Amino acid sequence: MTDAEQARRWLGEFKGDTYLYGSGVLPAAGRIAASLGRRPALVRGTFPGSNDYVDILRRSLAEAGLALIGEIKGARPNAPREDLFRIVDEMQSLSPDLILSFGGGSTLDVTKAAIVLYQLGGDIEAYFGTGLVSQAIRDTGTDLIPHLAIQTVASSAAHLTKYANITDLSTGQKKLIVDEAIVPPRSLFDYRVTYSQPPALTADGALDGFSHCLEVLYGAVGKPGYARIQEISCLGIRLIVHYLPRVLKNPTDASAREALCLATDLGGYCIMLGGTNGGHLTSFSLVDVLSHGRACAIMNPYYTVLFAPAIEDPLRVVGRIYQEAGLITADLGKHTGRDLGLIVAEAMLEFARRIGFPTRLSEIEGFSQAHIERALTAAKDPQLRMKLENMPIPLTTEMVDEYMRPVLEAAQLGDLTRVRTLPGRAS
Repeated sequence: MTDAEQARRWLGEFKGDTYLYGSGVLPAAGRIAASLGRRPALVRGTFPGSNDYVDILRRSLAEAGLALIGEIKGARPNAPREDLFRIVDEMQSLSPDLILSFGGGSTLDVTKAAIVLYQLGGDIEAYFGTGLVSQAIRDTGTDLIPHLAIQTVASSAAHLTKYANITDLSTGQKKLIVDEAIVPPRSLFDYRVTYSQPPALTADGALDGFSHCLEVLYGAVGKPGYARIQEISCLGIRLIVHYLPRVLKNPTDASAREALCLATDLGGYCIMLGGTNGGHLTSFSLVDVLSHGRACAIMNPYYTVLFAPAIEDPLRVVGRIYQEAGLITADLGKHTGRDLGLIVAEAMLEFARRIGFPTRLSEIEGFSQAHIERALTAAKDPQLRMKLENMPIPLTTEMVDEYMRPVLEAAQLGDLTRVRTLPGRAS
């Protein structure tokens, strides 16, 4: 079985017949929508070329006997609160019984959060955290209207998951809704839409998916289901490491594009089985200077060294993927703990260099000491507690300054040796 075949098998297990994906599937959107409601509104991205795809959506709806009652402009990068509130207002004026979203992760995240406010009302702050939407549904007896999520970017897998990231631009801080209730009941991803993505967006998205796989793998050590998570996550990582350079060289390489789409969807499966941790937690405080995928890609090598003694098994498996790609020459069997973590982390940094990614925060225009302080403060916020709890060695708020500050300072300077490695058992 090829890697692509194996990936499709895992996605079938994950979503069954609720998810339609592949090249040329967008015209099926109308048929799917007709099974969910009669008064659809569309929240849509406005990226270059998007009008042509929205025309396909309109035609598919018409063929299924539906017509859009309104089209709503989607979200800017990082899903700002202002865009969320605007979209909720437009939903309320339209009164749809079905929402279609068409866009990347930010538009899909905002749509998920907007449906919550449209149906349940209240303050968005009341829903940040885990399971709070489901609690409100139980308390009010109000169900969320159906949502057909149509992905356009191989990245966040927002069309498949229980997460919605929303950013307060005034503070530069991102927060997170985590709830099974906001998983779109139907989803669609036409891979052809990704072919015209610029290289920077392609790489950012792929490294977001990579981070989903990697962070969940790290956090799963010693827990039930680890072997299954290892298989899914490492397949996603392997596809990205091997195929992202190919796509950057030839953006219309259909098999390589498919590999990235499958890989980032596997990342979505991973974050439904486990949770992200260090890289994602810090990325939430860097939204004003870095894209999400890029922030995670910079931070994960440094967190790898922090947790190295507790994640030796994942490090060896991931290390072999980097060996296959010519990024590690060392004998992984002869290294343990921190030394093993440094070898794998350096391979991550070298991969980043080869695809033109930054490897330290000081390279980023606008980055300052204030971002370090913001990230440390955010790590102590109860609404983001799940990220500390998902760490391979769970951190308490009292440990944040002692262990996370050196990680951030190491990432600022690009010096892995400055990371303090947490004591922990070898896996």
